[in-house]
Amino acid sequence: MKPSKTSKAWLNEHVHDHYVQRARSEGYRARAAYKLVEIDDRDRLLRPGMAVVDLGAAPGSWSQVVSQRLGGRGQVIALDLLPMAPIAGVEFIEGDFEDDAVLRRLEGLLGPRSVDLVLSDMAPNLSGVASVDQARAYALAELALEFAEQRLAPSGRFVVKVFQGAGFDDFRRHLATVFATVAVRKPKASRDRSSEVYFLASGRK
Repeated sequence: MKPSKTSKAWLNEHVHDHYVQRARSEGYRARAAYKLVEIDDRDRLLRPGMAVVDLGAAPGSWSQVVSQRLGGRGQVIALDLLPMAPIAGVEFIEGDFEDDAVLRRLEGLLGPRSVDLVLSDMAPNLSGVASVDQARAYALAELALEFAEQRLAPSGRFVVKVFQGAGFDDFRRHLATVFATVAVRKPKASRDRSSEVYFLASGRK
C-alpha cells in the first residue's frame, strides 16, 4: 500500500522532531518523556523515597524519568495494556486498568503503603469518532481519579492527561471537589496541534 500524503508528512515531521531526536540521544523510549520532565522541573513532583504509580506507562518513557529522578530510592509501579520492556527499579503490570483483577494486582504490589504520586498518561484506542473517543478518554481519567482518591497520601499529587473539548469543564469541577488545588499544564513537548493538556491536582480533601 502506497503511503498517503498525510502519513508521509507525519513521518517527516516525526523524524525531524526536536524531542524525538533528543529522546534518541538521551536514551528515552519516547518524546513523551519531556512532558513529564518539564512538569517536574516546574512543579517538583519527584523526590527520592516516593511511591509512584504510572498508569498508561508503555513504552515506558515516563517510568524512565521517574526511576532516574528517584535515584533508586522509592517504589515505582507501571501499568499498561501493552507490553513494556523492563526498566531498572520499576515493577510492571501488563493488563487493562479497567479489569478488577489487574487493579487487585496493583493493590497487592502496593500493600498498605499510600501513594505519593499518581501519573496517568492513559488514552483510549481511537475509533475516529471524536465524541466517542472523547468520552472514552474521560472514562479513563475518571478511573485514574478514583484510584487516586483511594490511594493517594494526603500530601500526594495527581497528574492526568485530558483532552480539551466536551467533558473538560465537568472533569475539572470533579477534580476540584477532591483536591484543594487544580492547575493545567501544557508542556512544550506536547504538540501544538494536540488538544491534550494535563491537570495537576494536589491537596486531597
